[in-house]
Amino acid sequence: MTDYRAAYEAATGHPVPPEAAGLDVLFAKISAGEPLPPRGQQAVDAGLTAHSLNDAKEAPAVFHYYQWVLAHYFADGQLNELSAKLIGMAFTAANIFQTELPQPLTLNPWQIAAMANYPLATTKAVVVENNGVFVLLHTLHPTWPLIDQGGNDFQKAYVALMQQLVARGLRLAYLGDLDSEGIRIADTLLGALPRDSGPDFLSLQTPQRVLQWITDRGRVDAGRTGDRRISDPTLQTELATIRFSGKFVEQEQLLSEYEGLIGDWLKD
Repeated sequence: MTDYRAAYEAATGHPVPPEAAGLDVLFAKISAGEPLPPRGQQAVDAGLTAHSLNDAKEAPAVFHYYQWVLAHYFADGQLNELSAKLIGMAFTAANIFQTELPQPLTLNPWQIAAMANYPLATTKAVVVENNGVFVLLHTLHPTWPLIDQGGNDFQKAYVALMQQLVARGLRLAYLGDLDSEGIRIADTLLGALPRDSGPDFLSLQTPQRVLQWITDRGRVDAGRTGDRRISDPTLQTELATIRFSGKFVEQEQLLSEYEGLIGDWLKD
């Protein structure tokens, strides 16, 4: 096995941070040509936060080391990874509408009005905040009805179609990052939906589960656990847990839990 850490330190004069040790397994998979999940999931699987391999500001020393190894040891296109580049699309979802088109399906703003009465393929769907988690869940469970929330990118067309779907009887459950911004995103979407959406919307991400996940898997970060103005009482409780603990949990950390919860909820 190549000693990437020794090579990096010899070439740059910079030490590899201890938290980057988990990247050895990732580099071995890249070298072997193994298929990889979206990059956020790769980071979490390596013991890092989800944006560590995408955002130079998240963990600068880790990011520099990761990029250096990619540039010096792997050819362009050698990363066999699922892409999570869906931000900017109006509406991306899987198995919501009755269609023979390949899934997931992305609708642009000019198509929204035409979908108002388009036949639905399901009565329930799960909204996933994180693009990468949405892509990975769809890859693992290609028949599940999933909607990509697209981070905090609330396009008017997206919100309008979500409102139409709920008005037509589609029941939505939501799963997002358990940090202050993730709770704000959930609150924004819930506030745009009919008032009776709450029980279904938070049936998977309950205060009890949030408390358990924060306790078991939370990471300390004052920058991601600050105060936000939240309207929904249940989400206020979840934010209080995050603020009191000073810890956050990213969606990529909960993939195995999600699979069981979503599967059971869709069958219920």
